[in-house]
Amino acid sequence: VQLITVEYTMPILLDDHDADLPLRPGTTKSDIAAFLYRHPDWGYSPQEVTEELGVPRGTATTTLARLHDEGLVGKTNDGYYHALDDRSDVRRYVASLDQVDRLFGRHRGDDIAPEEPEKQIGEGRTDDELDAELDALEAERDESEE
Repeated sequence: VQLITVEYTMPILLDDHDADLPLRPGTTKSDIAAFLYRHPDWGYSPQEVTEELGVPRGTATTTLARLHDEGLVGKTNDGYYHALDDRSDVRRYVASLDQVDRLFGRHRGDDIAPEEPEKQIGEGRTDDELDAELDALEAERDESEE
């Protein structure tokens, strides 16, 4: 089994871009910030973030503290981390992550495979046979256009 890693980039709308925002897609830091901003009315302890996102407890604790120190999330006196109302830049960042997820179909679970079609196009035919059929169809189309 060969593991293939695919990285993608996407264009950005310059009006919304903040080069100083220290979040990058695919990182635990980004995932935790996105989780908190997707649930802005709630505060979460490091243990709850661990349970929700499946990251190690120490990683959740350290990352939450770093996010708080950088002013990206808030923290209550009793240790619950939460989204900040005045960080529209982080909200825009999370909205862009959500848009990418919608565009690329991440709404399905990893354990669900796409349905197999009942019939495969070209099934049981050689490439030469398919090329000949395509040529015939193109010739037919060209004749009808004249």
